[in-house]
Amino acid sequence: MAMTLDSVDLAADPTLGGEQLEWTDEWDWTPIAQEQERSLSGALLVQQGSKLHGRPITLKSNGGAWFPLSVVRSLEVLRDIPGRVMPLTLPDGRTFSVIFDHSQGAPLKATPLFRQVAPGADHLCEIELSLLTVAPPPEE
Repeated sequence: MAMTLDSVDLAADPTLGGEQLEWTDEWDWTPIAQEQERSLSGALLVQQGSKLHGRPITLKSNGGAWFPLSVVRSLEVLRDIPGRVMPLTLPDGRTFSVIFDHSQGAPLKATPLFRQVAPGADHLCEIELSLLTVAPPPEE
């Protein structure tokens, strides 16, 4: 099962469970925006419409997926490109156009499984990615 963010294969090593990243806020979002207010006569005024983009996608290891430091470094490169729109492919085949969500702090968090002063490229970490859906980039 493939799980990729742009050019980074998150499930490259099946023994590390990268495809097991948990989408922790998958059901915390609604595709409908709604505002309610009262008119001067007391009537309820409701405005609503469909959201086109802006769905948060938070992917967490949560003890079930580990990533070598080399993958974390590749994700850092993507994170540091302002406005970069990236394809995200989930193991079930769904795809989204996303950006890193910097609005709530660090959009990439990594925690080493074991403390090491000078970790190598294969040193394992748990990660948390905060992404936000956006319009796909224009075709070239």
